[in-house]
Amino acid sequence: MEIVNQTLIKYFILVGFSQNFLSCILQFIFFFIMYMLIILGNGFLIFTVIFSPKLHTPMYYFLCNLSFLDLCCTSCSVPRLLVDIFSKTRRISLIGCITQMIFSLLLGGTESILLVVMAYDRYIAICLPLYYTVIMSWRVCRYITVALWVGSFIVCTVPVMARPLVFCKENTLNHFACEVLALLEVACGDLSFYKITIVAVGVFTLFTPIVLIVVSYICIIFSILKIPSVQGRSKAFFTCSSHLIVVSMYFITCLTMYMGQSRGFAAKAKYYSLIYAVLTPAVNPLIYSLRNKEIKEAFCKVMSVGYK
Repeated sequence: MEIVNQTLIKYFILVGFSQNFLSCILQFIFFFIMYMLIILGNGFLIFTVIFSPKLHTPMYYFLCNLSFLDLCCTSCSVPRLLVDIFSKTRRISLIGCITQMIFSLLLGGTESILLVVMAYDRYIAICLPLYYTVIMSWRVCRYITVALWVGSFIVCTVPVMARPLVFCKENTLNHFACEVLALLEVACGDLSFYKITIVAVGVFTLFTPIVLIVVSYICIIFSILKIPSVQGRSKAFFTCSSHLIVVSMYFITCLTMYMGQSRGFAAKAKYYSLIYAVLTPAVNPLIYSLRNKEIKEAFCKVMSVGYK
């Protein structure tokens, strides 16, 4: 197919959700409240971990990283969505759209790998407690953080930047953000490279992490069952249950999005995206803080010191 002789797209129109005025008001209220909850909830976790020396451990360090990623991931799409709700055009430039897509891929890939690291951290803490401070030293944590970002950048964004998509016909995206799957729906030319890349990246950022997390928790469960006291088993399981809830919400949605496509799926994609772009980042801090006595006690202590 000759792309050269066709007019290239310079902007996209984001369809978003219903454009009915009453519906737009309800949408704005909902997404604004959710965004405020995401900012306040994740900000609360980051603030508490940073200013509480008691929480300066690898587990809370990675939890702080997760909150930061959730803030960034949501900020890639929700502010734009809030502006577009009452907009008649809902335009976004080609450069702006591609930039949004690249950042979404980078942050999503990083979060997937981070959830594996958090599972590994719990595995070491429960299965090899005597070696925890050696294996999960701060030096190792820093190396892991760098590897997270560099690895995600290479795997998730370099293929897209090395071979940019070409758009020459349709410029309407049935989505509220520049999701890679929505862009593939309107791209021109041979898309086999991108489809193969999505599968390859999916294996690295979805299937492999799930396998590693499952293996980690199988080892954790066997170790927990060996603990003689019921109280000890309950405490060990309780520290892992929050992470399991987050992992389930995130990976089930992503697998449905990127590996469970079928005819007519594109129309539903934007609704699935809401789960990991809005709902999960809003729920994560609630799951980790409301179910974690240490975080609540640390926050109260930090606030009480601040008021003195």
